[in-house]
Amino acid sequence: MSPPPRCAAVVVGAGPAGLAVVGNLLEKQLGTIVWVDPYFQGGRVNRKYREVPSNTKVALFQAFATAVQPFRSVINSTRIPNAFTTMAKLDQETTCHLHHAADVVRSLTDGIVKMDQVHAFRGHVTAANLDRTHSWTVRIQGADTPDDLEVMTSRLILCTGSSPAQTPMPVDADNVQRLDLDVVLKPSELASTLPQKAPTTVAVVGASHSAILALLNLHDLARSSHPHLRIKWFTRHPLRYAEYKDGWILRDNTGLKGRAADFARQQLEDSALPTSDAGRFITKVDCAGGQRKETAQYQKHLPSCTYLTQAIGYIRDPLPELSINGSLLPPDDFQWDSGFGGFTDRNGGPIPGLYGAGIAFPERVIDPYGNVEHAVGFFKFMKFLNRVSPQWAAMA
Repeated sequence: MSPPPRCAAVVVGAGPAGLAVVGNLLEKQLGTIVWVDPYFQGGRVNRKYREVPSNTKVALFQAFATAVQPFRSVINSTRIPNAFTTMAKLDQETTCHLHHAADVVRSLTDGIVKMDQVHAFRGHVTAANLDRTHSWTVRIQGADTPDDLEVMTSRLILCTGSSPAQTPMPVDADNVQRLDLDVVLKPSELASTLPQKAPTTVAVVGASHSAILALLNLHDLARSSHPHLRIKWFTRHPLRYAEYKDGWILRDNTGLKGRAADFARQQLEDSALPTSDAGRFITKVDCAGGQRKETAQYQKHLPSCTYLTQAIGYIRDPLPELSINGSLLPPDDFQWDSGFGGFTDRNGGPIPGLYGAGIAFPERVIDPYGNVEHAVGFFKFMKFLNRVSPQWAAMA
């Protein structure tokens, strides 16, 4: 079924942030929302990270699921038992595996797409043009139709997601096979990807939450099904942990939490690694001290590795082709501004009706010590949208 010729908003992406956007817009009763995604199955969290232990307490996933009335309506109309009742039975003050959160997102999505105000269209937004009347003409390539379709709207919200970053290595790494971080974070797939009987060394680059989970998964394999597996851990800085203060969290978005923090403290710290179980399989390669020292360490240790995985952050997935009055808008000519949840042009003025959310466009936050971070997490997305979506409703 084709989308309507005009709608109140087009939302691109159906991960947790896209879902939260639709929920907030529905609550404001703006009219028809066109929601575009290739799958409508919970985004990258569900596709790639179901086996990942969260760094968020169960209670915050619950808060996400009940934050807006449309979500509560879905929960109340879903047959029991369901993903929501399963989540409710978990210890609310501990973390959980992300499959619980992913199931909640999928269940909410299944209910939201059935609502009369939502037109869910399976496909991709390929381009969008803003005209002089501040209307966006959005081109959609359908997954089930050969021809592109167009819809007009005054609000275009990008929740397009991010993927693990990869950067060139400081030394020649052509003989080392790249190992996708998404694979390393999925133990069931990792076990079938790495050889069981041949001597294998995996290089892990980074010291973030993802890097520590990568080390944890590889360690679990080395001590069980893959006895010939060894790991070289390349890192520039000491391990950093979230610290719970009076009413706030230091390094809330960058520090280690949950199972990753426990593993790091108990087995990876310099005082623990030489005698820990992890130390039987993991060799730490200290790359601190500047570019020359780092390069020398890679030259010494990387050639003996079979695989290389980089856990150095995430980068935005490609955006649709954006233009204004038919003139292409180069990526360098617009900037994300989390103050109002939208984008500004090269002169600093807001681009009418263009907004964003999620891991690709997170809120910039400053803690009481003045540290700047970007807020990434289900409930953090929801809090951000609770703040900015009223402006979206009023501005467009």
